[in-house]
Amino acid sequence: MASAVTSIDLQTKNAFPNPNYGQTPTPPGYVPPQAPAMMPVPQRPVGCPPGLEYLTQIDQLLVHQKIELAEVILGWETNNKYLVKNTLGQQVFYVAEENDCCTRQCCGPMRSFVLHVQDNMGQEVMTLTRPLRCASCCCPCCLQELEVQAPPGNPIGYVIQKWHPFLPKFIVQNEKREDVLRIQGPFCACNCCSDVNFEVMSMDESTQVGRICKQWTGMLQEAFTDADNFGIKFPMDLDVKIKAVLFGALFLIDFMFFENSNNKH
Repeated sequence: MASAVTSIDLQTKNAFPNPNYGQTPTPPGYVPPQAPAMMPVPQRPVGCPPGLEYLTQIDQLLVHQKIELAEVILGWETNNKYLVKNTLGQQVFYVAEENDCCTRQCCGPMRSFVLHVQDNMGQEVMTLTRPLRCASCCCPCCLQELEVQAPPGNPIGYVIQKWHPFLPKFIVQNEKREDVLRIQGPFCACNCCSDVNFEVMSMDESTQVGRICKQWTGMLQEAFTDADNFGIKFPMDLDVKIKAVLFGALFLIDFMFFENSNNKH
């Protein structure tokens, strides 16, 4: 039996490898796709909601919306999906919208939604909920609002739109509904070959705390898709729950101002 095993091992080393029936030959220079690098899981500090320990180690996030062929070819609105990475290109979160077809097609970018935020283990660590609200800047009632839950079912903060005739303005609140930060956008949120910045300010607007940036993705992608790239910056030592609420504000801003490709140029 030992000699038979040896002969089999030797056959695998000869110049005549077994044919790959039904398989396409690999072209020269082909590099197989690599799995995305994952951010290592840091130790969770005391009082930090499960899954938010990633945010304790970073002061910037990059959010890439996945391009859906059905939207590009047919113009058919699908559930949004996003990859969230750190500045090293390591994946931190995966975000997926939960919505029905009727709501997506009839309400468009002003639709209510639930976004599920998963960590690299596939566990849902945050839930972002937006109710259906008024879309007119002329109506000061029933303005936009987003609730951030971490873990799901446990609210940790809110993003509230403030009425203004010209400027996009929002208030960031903690779990007790206390005002913590302000967000202010530009007079015109349309971008042509440039980024669009929403500044995160202190409550008295004397200090800039961070920034949410809609990044220019190129003429073709901007013109024919609503897939966007965003960056967000905040202080490293900011309360991790407020970081999570600012992260949620990014998606509310995306849906309000950049989800419809007709509004981006």
